[in-house]
Amino acid sequence: MYAVEVRDHIMIAHSLPRAVFGPAQGMHGATFEVDAAFFTRDVDADGLGVDMGLAITVLKEVLAPLNYQNLDELEVFRGRVTTTEVLARHVFDALAARIRDGAFGPGSGRIERIRVTLHESHVARAWYEGDL
Repeated sequence: MYAVEVRDHIMIAHSLPRAVFGPAQGMHGATFEVDAAFFTRDVDADGLGVDMGLAITVLKEVLAPLNYQNLDELEVFRGRVTTTEVLARHVFDALAARIRDGAFGPGSGRIERIRVTLHESHVARAWYEGDL
């Protein structure tokens, strides 16, 4: 498999209102580095699996509604605990929808798998990975 991976980041506020989260139950901020990897079995005549420029643009567009937001106030997360894992799945689903809509140009159909990794800190990360 070929893979192209791009990176961006988001700065968010949220709370994790369950006892298991200890001090993170209260409102706090987080900056996540977000990596999105796009997997293809082949490359096109230009040697591209995925156009990196388009991948960077689409990732930025998918993250924009989350950046500088209090996730507790967003309708999309109402009733959900916005753990790193939940956020990774949310970004995955948004990217998958954009791929289905052709946002990656002619290469959209080659993308078979995505992995979205959120780096919570230099020692902790979580991801969601799946086939399209």
